[in-house]
Amino acid sequence: MCLVPDSDLFAAIRAGKASIVTDEIETFTEKGLRLRSGDELEADIIVTATGLRLKLLGGMQIIVDGKPVDMSRTLGYKGVMFSDVPNLASAFGYTNASWTLKADLTAAYVCRVLNYMDEKGFAVCVPRRRGLDIVEEPMVNFTSGYFLRASAILPKQGSKKPWKLHQNYALDTLSLRLGKVDDGTMEFSRRAGNRAV
Repeated sequence: MCLVPDSDLFAAIRAGKASIVTDEIETFTEKGLRLRSGDELEADIIVTATGLRLKLLGGMQIIVDGKPVDMSRTLGYKGVMFSDVPNLASAFGYTNASWTLKADLTAAYVCRVLNYMDEKGFAVCVPRRRGLDIVEEPMVNFTSGYFLRASAILPKQGSKKPWKLHQNYALDTLSLRLGKVDDGTMEFSRRAGNRAV
């Protein structure tokens, strides 16, 4: 819950009049419900928060050079773009702070990239994964069920920058607002006809 007016929920929990349980519902019973763990909860009211399924990029299928991209095999670049996927940026906020803090940094970074490309006459930018010494890690160190259920579709992060997702505003500010756009990982090219050169 994001807001508890007058702290009445916390007072009820402290007084033993209410409880919060995280589990999977096996079935509803005459008096409440039975959980997958086998516990049975008596309840007058049941508020469910189950079934959330993350859809990366809204479920959009990414195609590069006529081939579908398995986004779970990509690495997040600065938490904004994806390895070997050209001209695609995505806003993914913080899980430990205001979502919009990272979204604002992402928007500012994308503007920096676009301005750089315009200034240099580039039409394509793509972060390239180079080197075998990058260890893949889960995209976010987050144990909520909806994240764990989505782990098979989410990109990974790398063990070091620019592939490391910091979840830290100060570090992201250094990288996204002050770091070099042409950092040696981002590859830029011009177009000749329909092909990037």
